[in-house]
Amino acid sequence: MKPLNNSVRRLLATVLAAGLMNSATAFDLDSDQPITVSADSARLDDGKGIAIYTGAVELAQGKTRLSAERVVLYRSADGLNRIEASGSPARYQQPVTSGEGETDAKAKNITWSATDKQLTFEREAVIEQNGNVFRGDIIHYDTEQRVVTAEGGEDTGAGPGRVEMVIQPRGNSTDSTQ
Repeated sequence: MKPLNNSVRRLLATVLAAGLMNSATAFDLDSDQPITVSADSARLDDGKGIAIYTGAVELAQGKTRLSAERVVLYRSADGLNRIEASGSPARYQQPVTSGEGETDAKAKNITWSATDKQLTFEREAVIEQNGNVFRGDIIHYDTEQRVVTAEGGEDTGAGPGRVEMVIQPRGNSTDSTQ
């Protein structure tokens, strides 16, 4: 897997900060809204601070949603600090902070880290927002600095394993009501 060169990283950061990932932080631990979880089964290990939910897991805080086949929550003395979700695919949805629409992201694995203030989408990652699309094998989004880095996967013969973006022209929306 080749690392991205600096000019490609700057381009990605500029494009995505301008529109594609125009979201607030993922789950907001300072929010007054609770994080709710529903699933087919749950296992809580209070001593280790780990809760494992399996089977059609739905996690929500306000309008931010995460759905997956399996979700693991990690707590420390400071509270919830990590969420790991997996599915075929797992899905993360959040309204954008300005304007209308929402960020809709899918990947086989989605990880949110409060400590790093980072969302990571791994394996077949696709992020869509207002007609813009971003694909890669691994996409990291720093929710505080609003910086995106992405990596393509290895060429397995099924595809080129590269990062791909579709960017809509300004003023052009896929929403037919505008």
